[in-house]
Amino acid sequence: MATNITITETQAGTSPAAATATTPSRKLPGWLWFIALWCFGVAAAMSLGFAFKLLMNATLFAVR
Repeated sequence: MATNITITETQAGTSPAAATATTPSRKLPGWLWFIALWCFGVAAAMSLGFAFKLLMNATLFAVR
């Protein structure tokens, strides 16, 4: 069974409600995404390293 898809476009000058509905949402610039993801990666790596350090300390004391 096929479904028909109809796409309608409205002009921004027709009504104020239509103009506000068609305005794009705010997007972050690419460089800001890069910095945010880089900071997240560094934080994840440091937390993983800290967990590994705790695990290594726990097993080293258990061996002694």
